Formats: sequence, C-alpha cells, structure tokens
Amino acid sequence: MRKLLRKIFLIDLIEGLWVTFRYQQPKYIYTEQYPAQRPKIAERFRGAPRLNINPETGETLCIACNLCALACPENLIVVGSERDEKTRRKVLTTFTYDISRCMFCGLCEDACPVDALELTQDFELASYSREGAIWDRQMLEEGPRPTKYPW
Repeated sequence: MRKLLRKIFLIDLIEGLWVTFRYQQPKYIYTEQYPAQRPKIAERFRGAPRLNINPETGETLCIACNLCALACPENLIVVGSERDEKTRRKVLTTFTYDISRCMFCGLCEDACPVDALELTQDFELASYSREGAIWDRQMLEEGPRPTKYPW
C-alpha cells in the first residue's frame, strides 16, 4: 500500500526536486545580456579564421604554399593557385575553408610561414544553410559580420 501511495503522490519526483532546489542559490545566478553586451572572451580563444591582407598594398599575404591545407587534420582547406609567368611565383586564385568541419585546433595557423591565416576571437559563426559554412577567399578576408542590434 505504501508503494502505491508513493507512486500516486509522486514522492520520488518531489524528493528529487527538493535536492535540486536545495543546491540552487539565487544569489549565485548570473545572466549575461548577450546581444546587448558582448561577452568577454579568453585571450587564447580560437574562433573564426581570417586571411590577412597587407595593409600597404591591399593584397593577401598568402603565398599559396598549401602548407595550411597539408597541416589540417580534417582536410577542409582548399588552396588554388597558378604560377605567374613574369615573376615565376605562385598567385593565389581560390581559397576555401569549411567552417562546419573545423575543430579550431590552430594547426593551419601554426603551419603558415607568413602568418597569412589566423584564427580570430570572432565566435558568431551561425548560418542558415550548409553552404554558408563554406567560406571563400572574399569572406575570409572580410571576416564574419555579426548582426548588430540597436540596444
């Protein structure tokens, strides 16, 4: 009879909720007002990738050596280049980076000999489609554009 009354009055559920509420103190609850106030990010946080450009010439720093693509364990970086006949150097034509598969390990950043590729502190990488997660050269040079709210 006692087991039946415990099931009817949900005594086990009430005891479990009591344990939860006993350890929850409202004075320790902290809420960030996220869109209005940007959170502080750790200094060593690795977020969205960026392809750096030379501020003097406006050209990309990438020399199309393909070391970042070779260092990436997920094989998500594709570097396209062609050789310039006049200067005998490689010229970057395409650069794609698949954010959806990236684990933000930073190996591509470490492998770059000219610091052309870096992982920034931008963390808003959401998109409405899978195609939005594949960044091309232009998107990598501009960086993500998070929505600015009027608050």
